[in-house]
Amino acid sequence: MRASRDPHGVPDLLGFSGRRYLVTGVLNDDSIAWHTARALQEAGAEVLLTGFGRTRRITEAAASGLPYPADVLELDVTRPEDLDALTKELERRWGAVDGVLHAIAAAPQSALSGNFLTTPVESATLALRTAAFSLHSLTTALAPLLREGGGAGGARGSVVGLDFDSSGAWPGYDWMGVGKATLGAVCRYLALYLGHSGIRVNLVAAGPVETVAGRAVSTFDRIADRWEQEAPLGWSRADPARLVGPVLFLLSDLAATVTGEIVHADGGMHAVRMGVGAVGEPPGIGAPPRAGKEDRS
Repeated sequence: MRASRDPHGVPDLLGFSGRRYLVTGVLNDDSIAWHTARALQEAGAEVLLTGFGRTRRITEAAASGLPYPADVLELDVTRPEDLDALTKELERRWGAVDGVLHAIAAAPQSALSGNFLTTPVESATLALRTAAFSLHSLTTALAPLLREGGGAGGARGSVVGLDFDSSGAWPGYDWMGVGKATLGAVCRYLALYLGHSGIRVNLVAAGPVETVAGRAVSTFDRIADRWEQEAPLGWSRADPARLVGPVLFLLSDLAATVTGEIVHADGGMHAVRMGVGAVGEPPGIGAPPRAGKEDRS
């Protein structure tokens, strides 16, 4: 049986119609967070964005470009008073939250771009707090509202964070890389302690895309060049929209049994070490095998 579709053309198998989602980290209309907000609206969900300080006006401009202009709530995730105010406002507006996209990360230049050995503790602490502890702060602040989420089969709210592969060290990524490694651990512990409430917490480890945060890393182009040359499925640093699918999956009831997971949406780069360039052109289906020992199995 073919899945029905909502008026905007998104399969209702994902179950987003009538749901309520908070999307953080939108700075412009060329970010994963913005494209996620657009897809959620196109699927019939209500969406609110967050911004703070002087950059909030930039977020508001991006919000006006969504299919349905979205309100932008104040949130500096390092300020407990902002988290309290955000929770109260969401409770007033919605009463419950079905999902949250955590797309927050920042680090001073002294913690990036080859400065790892000389980074002052204040800069490293800020990077860790913003990139990793903020997932804990945001999730625990909204946990009472996420418990009230109305997913199918008794599922509650879903939190999805944006990540970057931290299984190895990336030149220039420095303390942000340490922050992303910590983010994975925070995700797992949140999954452990919130699972009994039905709240799911997962990450999407994306390949390099051209974002405000990415451009702050001096080696971004070198890393992205390698991805585009070596990822098994190929890659495009200029296409953040292609990462929306994995995020939507984890936010949806299709992932009702998934928590504490890191889904790699990176063209397969995390799974290889030398990239496809080391393999050469693989034989096609039905082509003779590469030269080597005769197979007598």
